[in-house]
Amino acid sequence: EAYSRVLEFRKVDGEVADWKFHALKLRLAKATFYDTDFMVTLPTGEIEIHEVKGHMEDDAAVKFKVAQEMFPFRFLIVKKDGQGWSIKEGLR
Repeated sequence: EAYSRVLEFRKVDGEVADWKFHALKLRLAKATFYDTDFMVTLPTGEIEIHEVKGHMEDDAAVKFKVAQEMFPFRFLIVKKDGQGWSIKEGLR
C-alpha cells in the first residue's frame, strides 16, 4: 500500500502514466507463474514491472529472473530505504 502512494504521486507529477497492482500473472512454464506486484506504464508507453521486496526468497528470485529473460518489460526491484524507496534494475 505504501508504494502505491509513491506511484500515485509520480502519476500526478507526470512521471507515470498509470499503474496497476497485481495486474499481470506471467506464465513461466507449465503450472509455474510469476505474479507481478506493480505494472507501471510510463508516459512513453513503456511498461515496467516493479517488484516490492524487503527480502527475496530463492524461489521468488528465480521466477523474477526467468520472467526478465522471457518478457519484454523493464523489471525493477523496489525496497523501502529509511524514509524513502530505492529502485534498482532487476537481477541480471
